Amino acid sequence: MVASASLGTELDLQALAVSLDGADYEPEQFPGLIYRLKEPKTATLLFRSGKVVCTGAKSLDQVKLAIDKVTTQIRKAGISLDSEPKIEVQNIVASSDLGQKINLNVIAITLGLEHVEYEPEQFPGLVYRLDEPKVVLLIFGSGKLVCAGARIPQDIEKAVDKLTKELTAAGLLS
Repeated sequence: MVASASLGTELDLQALAVSLDGADYEPEQFPGLIYRLKEPKTATLLFRSGKVVCTGAKSLDQVKLAIDKVTTQIRKAGISLDSEPKIEVQNIVASSDLGQKINLNVIAITLGLEHVEYEPEQFPGLVYRLDEPKVVLLIFGSGKLVCAGARIPQDIEKAVDKLTKELTAAGLLS
């Protein structure tokens, strides 16, 4: 899961890098400070503008916990924050399994070429872009798939259900 929030104040990343144990800050390489937590296992990117991006969390509760821990550490470093950050989910990535091997060549034609990218010489999976919900499914011949771009867990469920129904209706899933 990727989520963002604003701390509502500008940050001195150089000073924070010294104060936050284990923080990585190399402005020549990347404009933000990278702060990794072991629990929950996340990486938080802090930017001078006060924007925070949290990656790697497995749930919204983990995002909230990670950002709470980071803001606590920032306050301990002597930086006052006006309010609690408002968290916004940017992207949820999930994996699933259709439970059987599938023929991607046939599926590419069945799903409609306007929604599918399939170039097995370039990438072993089929890229299926759905309009509703607005997500992308990476489908592999093994039957495994990855859903990216969702902002709520229900969109992942809808996308996988939609794909399963389309493949079953076409006789491509048993």
